[in-house]
Amino acid sequence: MDTTPVRAAGPDLAAVARLLADGTRAGFCLALLDGRAWTATELARHMGVAASTTTEHLNALVRGGLLGEERQGRHRYVRLAGPHVADLVEGLAALAPPRQEPPRSLSAAGRRDALAHARTCYDHLAGTVGVAITDAMVGRGLLDLAHGLALTAAGRDWLAELGVTVPAGTRRPSVRSCLDWTERRPHLAGAVGAALCRHALDEGWVSRVGSTRAVIITDVGREALRARLGLPERLLVRASR
Repeated sequence: MDTTPVRAAGPDLAAVARLLADGTRAGFCLALLDGRAWTATELARHMGVAASTTTEHLNALVRGGLLGEERQGRHRYVRLAGPHVADLVEGLAALAPPRQEPPRSLSAAGRRDALAHARTCYDHLAGTVGVAITDAMVGRGLLDLAHGLALTAAGRDWLAELGVTVPAGTRRPSVRSCLDWTERRPHLAGAVGAALCRHALDEGWVSRVGSTRAVIITDVGREALRARLGLPERLLVRASR
């Protein structure tokens, strides 16, 4: 009888868990959900840690396959290794308990609320608005939930009417659900989610808020989302503090 321990035969899931068990490394991955490439200096400043500590953590994340790196001259940039890592990080964030300490300032509270209302999750839209877009697409028969999330024929026609081009010939799923960490409900990811987000940015429906992942819905965007998906005005406007 084979007495080889099961843990020796399967993938080392614990190795990935150990990488994200450190708060600083997890914070780096959350910051990189904006889809941009960051330098070590930017990440160190973001997390408030020393440059030497940052380098050590980033090297571990690169070796573990969660981050990719690229160099331009003397500068080293890191980014999430791909959409699959972004999905993993966002999914874990949705399972994580909320932090108990209140925001330290009104500006911190405002940033938190802005992220919860509308943000990018790697390369697709998330937050209250992202989930509402997904719900509206399901309600209008553009997405189908009968056998897992799928784009319908009506959905393909709708995207074509908008002028949204979904890249073909990639290994990435056309559509998939991504568990939203603030709403605790799914929003649209995959190639269609990414293409729709890119369209929203290119057409000026949404505008990035500084260097954060938060986005605001513009006047043009509010009109488009009301007309195209029937989203109510009250949902598209974030209440200010």
